[in-house]
Formats: sequence, C-alpha cells, structure tokens
Amino acid sequence: MQSISHAYIIDVREHDEVAQASVPGAHHIPLGTLPARLDEVPRDRTVYVMCHAGGRSARATQFLESEGFDAVNIDGGITRWYGDGLPVTLGSAA
Repeated sequence: MQSISHAYIIDVREHDEVAQASVPGAHHIPLGTLPARLDEVPRDRTVYVMCHAGGRSARATQFLESEGFDAVNIDGGITRWYGDGLPVTLGSAA
C-alpha cells in the first residue's frame, strides 16, 4: 500500500464502532450508505476499504469494483491494523 498519509481509506463500520476506534484521515461511509454516497468516493485513485475484521470491507470492495472503482480490501480490518502498530485514534468522536 502507498504511504498511509496519502492513501484514501474508507471505513465502512457503523458510527458507534468508529467512535470507539478510528484511523486518522479515514473517510467514514457506513456499508449500508455506500451505494447512495458513491459521489464521495474518488475515481481517480485507489481507495482502500476497512471495517472491523475484513468481512464488510470485502463486500464493499467488491461493490466498488463492480461500479468501476479501483478498490482494495484492507485484510483483517482495523483489528489487524491496530495489531500491526499502525495509527489508530481510540475513543474518537468521529
């Protein structure tokens, strides 16, 4: 993956999950609202999709790809991200 600071990350978890832990700079678009919010997703770059453990983000990635986006699932979700020592804000008001 490109540098974290330059990556466009979409977090498809629910509001309460994001409030507990979030990735700085990630764009919060809950999975259920993704089809209605496609205009918020850039088409000119790769987007990385995350959830808690990787299941919802895999579905979101598949959907985005079917709509012509270059999308990559972040395997293991925020759980693995945190476990790998990557930046996470705990208890954010996102």
